[in-house]
Amino acid sequence: MFLRNDQGFESAGGTAARPFGRALAVPRRIGTIERLRRLDWAPDLGADIGSRDWWRGLATLGTLLGTVWLLAPGLAPLPGAVAPPLDGVAYEEARTQAIAPLAWGGDTGRRMAANDLVAPLAEAPERPRIELSATLGEGDDLDHVLMRAGVGRKDAQAAAGLVAQAVTLGDIQPGTRLALTLGPRPTKTVARPLEKLSLRARFDLALSLDRTAAGLAMTRQPIAIDTTPLRIQGLVGSSLYRSARAAGAPARIVESYIKALATRLSIGRDVSAADGFDLIIEQQRAATGEVQLGDLLFAGIDQDRRKLELVRWDDDGRPGWFDLRGQGERRGGSMGMPVAGRITSSFGFRMHPLLGYLKMHKGLDIGAPYGSPIFAALDGVVQGAGRAGGYGNFVKLVHGGGLASGYGHMSRIAVTRGQHVRQGQVIGYVGSTGLSTGPHLHWEVWRNGQTINPRSIAVTQVDALSGSALSRFKTRAASLLAVRPGRTG
Repeated sequence: MFLRNDQGFESAGGTAARPFGRALAVPRRIGTIERLRRLDWAPDLGADIGSRDWWRGLATLGTLLGTVWLLAPGLAPLPGAVAPPLDGVAYEEARTQAIAPLAWGGDTGRRMAANDLVAPLAEAPERPRIELSATLGEGDDLDHVLMRAGVGRKDAQAAAGLVAQAVTLGDIQPGTRLALTLGPRPTKTVARPLEKLSLRARFDLALSLDRTAAGLAMTRQPIAIDTTPLRIQGLVGSSLYRSARAAGAPARIVESYIKALATRLSIGRDVSAADGFDLIIEQQRAATGEVQLGDLLFAGIDQDRRKLELVRWDDDGRPGWFDLRGQGERRGGSMGMPVAGRITSSFGFRMHPLLGYLKMHKGLDIGAPYGSPIFAALDGVVQGAGRAGGYGNFVKLVHGGGLASGYGHMSRIAVTRGQHVRQGQVIGYVGSTGLSTGPHLHWEVWRNGQTINPRSIAVTQVDALSGSALSRFKTRAASLLAVRPGRTG
């Protein structure tokens, strides 16, 4: 290509202008300085290896490295000033302000050197008194705890003996804290004497032992206790358990509450989110601020269609849940075997072993060793106890609700007519009286006067309070319902 100027055309890639129509000019000679200036002294050493330009670049690199080496200051160590070692007073002043391990004699602060008035001691003196604390463990003895804490055997046994005068040592709760004060001793070869001991022996009693001239003396410190029960109310919401726990009821109390309600209704089917729960818990509040919660006393639930209220009653030693009318219920109960043995003859028609003809067998025969105890199948009242023809020695129990049971062929009867018995109570002993081929129990059950198979029934037993027990129960229930709620959900 060519470019046009005022004087003609010139080549676009040429280095000198050539007018149009003139002959080519002779290149002019370039000087040495200009040639050296145009040389590439730092070519790429990775290309054209071995060429003239490559060797020129290598020479340039070698020249630069040599120049750096000649101008380098060298690797000789630099001289530094070293402080002279300290001695005398200067050393002591520096040592008291230094941080050093104790094994090397390190200390801090200024200290005064010993003078002629300082007398060296053969051993370090002991503190005149030591304040200690100990904890009574599960199954531990009080005197052993004191001896482990450093009390001498004689003082430990004396202290335990004094505490035993106030409370039974076995009744002291595990985890009880003991506050000890040990006094000075004449030598290190003997135990320190016990000067003071304090402990909470019972929830309502604190004890303090102090050393006097005559020995240890005990001081009783009664603690006032408020036994007002704790009442907790709230809404069931999405979960009866979680709502009761959120309202402040302990987990074991909520479990007892749900079990009590489950005797009368289905928790999953009959309880709704809009129902209100009501719990009353046994509580003790000490004047010192501690609180102890006992058993669940009242379980109630308020529903739109009804209000269920159950009171825990154990006046006769067997706790149960009763409604405000004094009626209790246990669902799904069954009549257990009244004697430990095996069934030798079932309920129904059979060939009588003694009479020799087909006859209806109205009960179960249970073979057992002679003299084995016979237990009441359910709670009831003894309607009859004595000789009854072919039954031999016979006991009949009435359980209520039209249900009764009989026990025959006893060797000896252990109950009397009109006596109240509990399920599992011994009412007699296995024998072979009456029409019998050997020691066994004939067990017979009636429902509304008709004999039934004892093994084919499930019973729902209802306990009802009456008389003075019912009067005491209603007084108790009224006092519980008068308790004001302490927490609300």
